[in-house]
Amino acid sequence: MIYLVSTIKKQFQILLFSLMIFTASSHAADTENYLNELHQQAVKQQLWKHAEWLNLLHYEGDGSSPDDYVSQVVDQIFFLTDDGANDPKSELSAALTGIFDATTSDDANIQCRFVARSDWLREKLNIAASSLPEVHCTKYLQWRENVQPQQVTLIFPTYHLNSPSSMYGHTLLRLDPGKDKDESKWLSVAVSFGANIPEGENSILYTYRGLAGGYRGLFVTDHYYKKIQEYNRIEHRDIWEYRLNLTPEETERMVRHIWEIQDINFEYYFFDENCSYRLLELLEVARPGIELTDEFIVAAIPIDTVKSINRSGLIENIEYRPARATVLSYMLEQMPEDHHELVIKLSEDIDTLQDPGFTSLSEEEQRNIIETAYKFLRYQQSGKDQNRDIDKRSFQLLKVRNSYPVSSKPVVPAPVSPENGHNSKRASFAFGERLDNYYGELGFKMSFHDLEDNEVGFLRGASINMASLQIRAEENEGISLYKLDVIDIFSLAPRTPFFKPTAWRVYTGFETELTNDVDQLVYHVTGGGGGNWNVFDNSQFYTLATGRLEINKQLEHTIEPAIGFITGFLSHFSTSTARLEVSGEHFTDGVYRLRTQYIHNFVISTNNSLKIYAKYQWQDNNVEFSDINLSYQYYF
Repeated sequence: MIYLVSTIKKQFQILLFSLMIFTASSHAADTENYLNELHQQAVKQQLWKHAEWLNLLHYEGDGSSPDDYVSQVVDQIFFLTDDGANDPKSELSAALTGIFDATTSDDANIQCRFVARSDWLREKLNIAASSLPEVHCTKYLQWRENVQPQQVTLIFPTYHLNSPSSMYGHTLLRLDPGKDKDESKWLSVAVSFGANIPEGENSILYTYRGLAGGYRGLFVTDHYYKKIQEYNRIEHRDIWEYRLNLTPEETERMVRHIWEIQDINFEYYFFDENCSYRLLELLEVARPGIELTDEFIVAAIPIDTVKSINRSGLIENIEYRPARATVLSYMLEQMPEDHHELVIKLSEDIDTLQDPGFTSLSEEEQRNIIETAYKFLRYQQSGKDQNRDIDKRSFQLLKVRNSYPVSSKPVVPAPVSPENGHNSKRASFAFGERLDNYYGELGFKMSFHDLEDNEVGFLRGASINMASLQIRAEENEGISLYKLDVIDIFSLAPRTPFFKPTAWRVYTGFETELTNDVDQLVYHVTGGGGGNWNVFDNSQFYTLATGRLEINKQLEHTIEPAIGFITGFLSHFSTSTARLEVSGEHFTDGVYRLRTQYIHNFVISTNNSLKIYAKYQWQDNNVEFSDINLSYQYYF
């Protein structure tokens, strides 16, 4: 009897095991058949050609030839096949097979590694979640605990001339938690893209490698409050916040893709495939159908990408966050100038509170002076190591300030937002006379802003120009290149008792110079520093000492150094800007040049202007000549 029971039990176990094998085999066969059907649907619909798939894999090309597609991602780990960077079809096939792979579990599974990719395939092929292997994406879920946005804001920190990587401004995205988090921007997550630069890299090498594609770029997520500290409080850059009208579904689609591209290396180029260009790609992932990157073939200047986003209808609200230095400047403008001395004295000595000049003031005036002195001390400490003496005085002023009645914080009026400024590129047409020869001139500038250009939306006294050329057709001389500025940066921030920036200029390129009666194109590198001061309302006086290195066959040595100067007035009127400047240089071989020039730019509209240019030059051998022209300028 016992033997019979044992035999029946063994037979039952064999039957059950066989049934399990049959069921598993049947399920595997069903899964394989189902997967084959899905592959056939994908081929029929040519899903790999859909813009959404191409955006998710960051492909360039339109598929006009088999080898046309190239992904801008340079990490092989981002792809599932060896040729995935060039073959969206094979990559899609591998992704479709991968999401059904039950042998890779949890974080290693395609559903966890490439969440946006997997979701898109499920949506396009109507794949039921129950038909896929069950996975638990621990790392992704942990990341999402801190990244739960309900809305997205585009952030534009304004221009920072003292940093090669930020002199055109910068853009990043802010993922905002929404009303359930009291809309606290301090809890928001910043998403930015930038070059992966080795520590200690100097600015000259950075500029060269950034132009030549010598770096890889990475997407980074971080707390937004760190960006406020970096841009707003340390670098003293105003911040513009553009809230976007992305739907919750679009926001979710973008966030899932951000997870996929974290720590993934992209191509990086300073001018085109940069921080702003990559953010446009994220928005194209979020809202399929919009084309933001197509127009940026040669260069993607941050403010131009902001304008593109605005034209696409994505911006629903704009907010202005002034820098600490901007707030301090505004407070100083609002108080009488004779109070400025008290602000400085109080910031240096707390006993100034007993000064008769202070005690005789009204309570409101006293509080304003104390508040301004406190902010001045905090400004002095921005980005610097801790100073115990300044910290002590700051604390003392804070205690005194709190003894006064509470008043509202100063609200700095927002200037015209940057996207309303003139466009970055410029074409010009001029007629003039030089060396008794009449000429016509065609000019082109790749970017971006002259001192005399319409200042609306730009920093006053800041000039950034790259790839600016002038071609002239001269009477009796024919057509020739007259000038090519490779780069020209001029910073004229005014000096005051509170702010003491250095005025500086660096420019290099080719320009036509008359030397020893020979008119020829020479190459030069010129730079210098000095000061700039506000002398009247809307007028500045500047003076700089300069050095120059010039390659000129008519000089004693082919490469000859010179010392020189630049000094002038810059005046802004309601619809025009004028600059009167005297400059010169003296070379070591005795050759000298002295010139005075007057430039007056009349604004017709945001992207149209007329400019008068007049120069008179004296130089060795009693040579004198003029160059005068009138030009029409179109910004595009």
